[in-house]
Amino acid sequence: IIRFEQVGKTYPSRDSQELVTALAGIDLAVPRGAIVGVIGRSGAGKSTLIRLVNGLERATAGRILIEGEDVTRLTEAGWRERRRATGMVFQHFELFPHMSIIENLTIGQIKVLERSKDEAREKAMMLLDRVGLTVQAGKFPGELSGGQQQRVAIARALAMDPICMLFDEPTSALDPE
Repeated sequence: IIRFEQVGKTYPSRDSQELVTALAGIDLAVPRGAIVGVIGRSGAGKSTLIRLVNGLERATAGRILIEGEDVTRLTEAGWRERRRATGMVFQHFELFPHMSIIENLTIGQIKVLERSKDEAREKAMMLLDRVGLTVQAGKFPGELSGGQQQRVAIARALAMDPICMLFDEPTSALDPE
């Protein structure tokens, strides 16, 4: 479902005219249904790698194919369409603090997937049950623990029925159970 062919990513250095290499010569094939973990030291490029898959970063070398489509040179409009099929759980959750948990789970379904409010709420409640947070539906993110917020972020990503899920440090705030 995802293929990297000699992918590289460089950034301009903050201190000089030189480039900093975040990724170089990455070859990776992820088959449909596979679960792949990327591990490495802080600053090794793990977050950069997954941000390339959803177009939040752009490769400076190589090709990235998703479901056979070369996404390397997609426009921003093309990426917006492509991101609809990709669930993303960010390292810092990125929940809307001014919205309740149920609103956080329904807004994307309503605005992007064009589900009715009732359909979106039903799906959201099913997912909250799945992550053990049904009773938290009316609360706001600031009222939840870090682990609970992370589970909400996971439920929100799943609510979009993605073909691919990306997690940036998915267990950093979760309790062992």
